[in-house]
Amino acid sequence: MDSIAAADRVTWGQTGDRLGAPQNEDTTKGDEAMTPDAEQVWLRTRARLRAAVGEDVFTSWFARLELEEVVGDLVHLSVPTRFLCSWIQSNYVEKILDALRQEDDGIARLHVTVRVNGQARPRLVTASEPPVEAELPLQPAAPRPLPALVSPGPAQPAAPGDALSGSALDRKLTFDTFVAGGANEMALGVARQVASAAANNVVTFNPVYIHSSVGLGKTHLLNAIAWAAGASDTTRNIVYLTADHFMYHFITAVKSQSALAFKEWLRRIDLLLIDDMQFLQGKSATEFGHTLSTLISGTKQVVVAGDAPPRDLDMLDDRVRSRLSGGLVIPIAPFDPELRRAIVQKRADQATSRFAGLSFPPAVIDYIARSIVSHGRDLDGAVNRLVAANQLTGEPITVPLAEKTLQDLIRNRETPRVRIEDILKIVSRHYKVARTELLSSRRSRDVVRPRQIAMYLAKALTSRSLPEIGRKFGGRDHTTVLHSVRKVEQLMSQDGDLTQEIELLRRMLEE
Repeated sequence: MDSIAAADRVTWGQTGDRLGAPQNEDTTKGDEAMTPDAEQVWLRTRARLRAAVGEDVFTSWFARLELEEVVGDLVHLSVPTRFLCSWIQSNYVEKILDALRQEDDGIARLHVTVRVNGQARPRLVTASEPPVEAELPLQPAAPRPLPALVSPGPAQPAAPGDALSGSALDRKLTFDTFVAGGANEMALGVARQVASAAANNVVTFNPVYIHSSVGLGKTHLLNAIAWAAGASDTTRNIVYLTADHFMYHFITAVKSQSALAFKEWLRRIDLLLIDDMQFLQGKSATEFGHTLSTLISGTKQVVVAGDAPPRDLDMLDDRVRSRLSGGLVIPIAPFDPELRRAIVQKRADQATSRFAGLSFPPAVIDYIARSIVSHGRDLDGAVNRLVAANQLTGEPITVPLAEKTLQDLIRNRETPRVRIEDILKIVSRHYKVARTELLSSRRSRDVVRPRQIAMYLAKALTSRSLPEIGRKFGGRDHTTVLHSVRKVEQLMSQDGDLTQEIELLRRMLEE
């Protein structure tokens, strides 16, 4: 830990006043930096936490918290494991800050760090901003702790030296909240088995590849595996990454000339979970292939999720597709009426447990399950809308209220959902241009025009954003997609034959 100037260091007084009592710079680590008064304040804070959460919870999550130092309005605590640090970060930061502020109202921020060989590395968390990952430098020659199980949300552009970390886990996505049915029972069974085996340092099926269309539970299962596998052994190195986050780390490592550190970090993972595999592009896909081979060869468990089977992941080379196909490939089918009803009932039960007097009649449950046939997120959204309508207006939840509140959601789902994969297939066949050419960087007219039309159709017929469409079209920038859409719209306004041709493609996709 870097030394902190003596003038910046403060301690607590007996009455809770903050005193500018300089400390010797040689006492900047661990207990040597603590005064008896500061330790007493921390002991009283621990007592408050124990009373607030109960003995069992305190023993599980707070007993191993240690006070490192106090700097200005910041308190620095440490724990021995990555999982414990991440769990506290996700669930108890505000509670700890509140307890500290009751002892000293000048506290505004909190460091929660992982002790590595008796020393802590800083992780800054404040009451007013989301938690951030520990700062683990990307330096190939220097030893470093492995990443925590949970990390912040969307990755931001980073300067060299940014943290190596996983993507954010959602603590609500566990096996207990997953609703099983005929469409997903095999995927759920395999996920439970993988989590149980990983918790016992055993590798069963490897790799495991789960695929389905959007909103059918892939992300839920990957989160559930991570939580279940990490619960029994908090020292296990479990990393959940979206494809976007994987690419961000790889690009950051290359730019900062830290590729060796990035590869070393990947190869020391015990359980790797990769989500949204279809978005992996370019050299990042190649690096993933190397990582996959290394982890499998080292008997480390890998679980991957995507929206298409491995054979349709054209951004991967044949060797990687073969590796994924050679593992256990599990599809999740579209939900049947029974599963849709079970999901709606589960979400309704959760809502009624939170709001006194709230009731979902069986007829409303049946109406939602029958009317919304797309995927689980729309079912969740329907329940949330009705809860909001009830809480805002006081109107009881009935079928007429559901018809009025959900009409746009139901109308939007009456037409079949068009996928970008379908658009690529239809355009490729119609214009006799290979799908790989549409995704390539070729700029000849016979490729550019079909590519622009395909992008236009993707914008018109799917709910994908411009950046998402760009990624699906060979990793292009969203401005390229916007230019293509506007170009096709301009051509259609001038060329009636092109308008009829695109309308034909639209009808073929919507059939």
